Amino acid sequence: MNGTVVKNQLIFDFASGILGPAKSLFASTYLQLNSNASKIGSTFENILGENLMDNENIRPRNLKYTDCINAKNTKSTSDIKDPVSAFFGNLNNLNWKQVYKGFKEYTAPINDKDELKLIKMDPGVSVPLHSHGGKEYILVLEGSFCDEYGEYYKGDVQINDQKIKHTPIASKDTGCVCLSITERDVIFFGKYGSFLNLFTFIKSFFKQK
Repeated sequence: MNGTVVKNQLIFDFASGILGPAKSLFASTYLQLNSNASKIGSTFENILGENLMDNENIRPRNLKYTDCINAKNTKSTSDIKDPVSAFFGNLNNLNWKQVYKGFKEYTAPINDKDELKLIKMDPGVSVPLHSHGGKEYILVLEGSFCDEYGEYYKGDVQINDQKIKHTPIASKDTGCVCLSITERDVIFFGKYGSFLNLFTFIKSFFKQK
């Protein structure tokens, strides 16, 4: 599941403007951190722009170069925040919730069917073997982590579906901070799987109240 096609689909959907708030923030951050993804995004935008020009119901407006230069609206690139900082502010000032020792999360106050979270894992901390009822999107913001399928560093994205079972482990040197979207609840396996799934069910029940 974690292949080029699904990643490019995310980028294409973002360029098309059809993503919800959570995935839009996720995708825009991905493009900002990953230069290769950004190039693909620019290609998709150019293709979509050409298709728009071919639409008979769209009448292009001829602009002069002075129309595109407005000193009042021009900002220095140094003043432009990355999407995560613009939305969350300083990550150190967030009210992080400790799920267990070495693992913290912060749920974004965003009105969307997809749940957007920041995840912070201390060096060497792992998440028990699990899969998901729907797709899971993970973008590394700081540090790195690894699982059964590879290693992921800043700007890397992992997209998993219900067929994927994995045990993410944060780098022993740096730990990691990730932006995450889960479409459905996590499904745990192993020794404590039943207990963790019960806890997840109870948590989701109160979330709906």
